[in-house]
Amino acid sequence: MPKYTLQIDGTKREVDVPADQPLLYTLTDQLKLKGPRFGCGLAQCGTCTVLVNNQAVRSCVTPTSSVANSNFTIRTLDGLAKGDQLHPMQTAFIEEQASQCGYCANGWIMQSIALLEKNPRATDEQIVSGLDNLQCRCGTHIAILRAVKKARETMKA
Repeated sequence: MPKYTLQIDGTKREVDVPADQPLLYTLTDQLKLKGPRFGCGLAQCGTCTVLVNNQAVRSCVTPTSSVANSNFTIRTLDGLAKGDQLHPMQTAFIEEQASQCGYCANGWIMQSIALLEKNPRATDEQIVSGLDNLQCRCGTHIAILRAVKKARETMKA
């Protein structure tokens, strides 16, 4: 099996995995990360979202080999907090009680961070449009949007 070096949450990690193995399985099975989760396996729901070079990427359909060199940085939900200090998006999700079951929260948080890092002054309409390809079966979309808007104000500062 090929050996790959991944830059994940600021740390280089080596893995021995098949070239076509989805990044999701590398992150969860080999590296034991808890943030990205398997949802649909078809890049439809967003539950597996990670940030690759600050872009939201569906890890369930991204081969590990395609992001395994020094040109790629991978950020996961697991690496957002700095010690006891949560990322503003995580704080907003908690304060707004934006998760019911929480299974999809990884996708919403990671894609929202990518959106606001790219456009810190995103309008409400741009936020809705930028998140329209994510799924939440519990129906907490309104609370999620409140959380993202709250984080927008914190992240702008």
